[in-house]
Amino acid sequence: MKSSMRTRLIVIFSGMLILTICCMCLANLFLLPDFYQRTKVSQMKRVYAQTVDVCDDVDWGSQTAEQLSRLYDQLDTLSSNSNVSIYIMQVGIYSGSGEIATLDYVYPANTDRLQRVTWEQVGKYVKSMYYGTALDENCELLSHSGEYAVYKVYDQRVESNYIELTGQMPNNYWVYLRANYQSIQESAQVSNQFLTHTGIVIVIIGTFIMLFISNQYTKPILRLARHARDMKDLNFSSRYEDERDDEIGVLGSSMNALSDELERTISELKTANNELQVDLDRRSQQEEMRQEFLANVSHELKTPIALIQGYAEGLQENIHDDPESRDFYCEVIVDEAKKMNKMVKKLLNLNQLEFGNGSVHLEHFDLNHVLDYVIHSTEILFQQKEAVLSCRRSREPIMVWADEYMIEEVVMNYVSNALNHVRYDKKIEIKTTLEDGLVRVSVFNTGDPIPEEDLGKIWTKFYKVDKAHTREYGGNGIGLSIVKAVMEAHNQKYGVRNYDNGVEFWFELDIAVHSAAVPAVKNPE
Repeated sequence: MKSSMRTRLIVIFSGMLILTICCMCLANLFLLPDFYQRTKVSQMKRVYAQTVDVCDDVDWGSQTAEQLSRLYDQLDTLSSNSNVSIYIMQVGIYSGSGEIATLDYVYPANTDRLQRVTWEQVGKYVKSMYYGTALDENCELLSHSGEYAVYKVYDQRVESNYIELTGQMPNNYWVYLRANYQSIQESAQVSNQFLTHTGIVIVIIGTFIMLFISNQYTKPILRLARHARDMKDLNFSSRYEDERDDEIGVLGSSMNALSDELERTISELKTANNELQVDLDRRSQQEEMRQEFLANVSHELKTPIALIQGYAEGLQENIHDDPESRDFYCEVIVDEAKKMNKMVKKLLNLNQLEFGNGSVHLEHFDLNHVLDYVIHSTEILFQQKEAVLSCRRSREPIMVWADEYMIEEVVMNYVSNALNHVRYDKKIEIKTTLEDGLVRVSVFNTGDPIPEEDLGKIWTKFYKVDKAHTREYGGNGIGLSIVKAVMEAHNQKYGVRNYDNGVEFWFELDIAVHSAAVPAVKNPE
């Protein structure tokens, strides 16, 4: 990750700390002196006012030593607490010349400290206040009133700046206050050095703190990013599980809701797409079935139509004049027309079943009646084929739920198929077996087994295992397709099984009522 949010947050936070420290250092260098000067001037004004209050109505000449000691203690305390030197003196001025006649210090009385204040300095301030005498270039007036004046003075002797205040008191007493101004620059330098050293420590500590804090936000965002990638990959099982009440928690809940909505929408789209694909496949299959149907019908109808046309033209041209030949021609035409009519009816019935147009009417009927009808109606066919029929079934009624007409057609197709393919011993057996609420009807005929590769294809329309042999009995490959359609419409099972000596076709139906138990019957060999 080239530039993560956590890195940017730490850089921004550290940069803000460094910028703040730099601004404080610059403020110390350029703004602190003026601020200090204004603060110091205000302080000296307060000291002046406090000094006047302390010395109010004090007669310095009549004070006892004890009184002077207490007064000096008060002034010493005020001077020490305010870091300001306090001088109180009495000034005498010649009224005519404006010169100072006397300058008597009453506080402090220590002559060593009096040496710090020159006669000229005090006299200069007094004359400036009384007579407006100009001050020298080393002295700058900062503030004044009718009672005091504040100056900024550069003392060349000690090469240092001072803030000085000269104020008048009653009885020609004056207050002279002096504070060193030069120390503020040294204080600013010391402060900047302190800020620099502490700033480095603060930046290092702040970086680690910011690293910890940023993890509380970047890690949930990374989890949200992984959640988004899972959503992109359509993995909607991924969830954002952090329980937070802030904006990240709201975003996580929204993404979870979005994931659920996307999963539901994509599921609906896939379902719709699957249905569409199924519909397309069905349409394609129907189109293939239609083309196959037309091709097979054309093929199946081509031979009988050709026969009918040929024999009809023979009759028309009187190829044979004898009545016996004409009767034979007419019989062939009628026989082929019946075959065509029978095939068309089967095709229409099968078409209705396959496309869901032929509805199943469930009825409650005895399956034995259907078997009896089929056996009776095909009796003459058994005689013509010289086939032997055996029927092994329950003597009690076998009541089932099904469409009686369709089941009759299934049994008829099985029996007809058995008659068409019976060979060798020419045995056909119809059998019913009851088990687990079902009845299985099977029709077995001796003959050649169906090749294994053809077992799954015999239920397809017009499919014939032996086309030459099929043509002999007029088969068209539709009967088993009808069986398949009928049984699927009933949602019942059906099938075929090969034996060494023949083939067995079977289907199952639900038993409606309990029938008499029938012992298991072995398949014929």
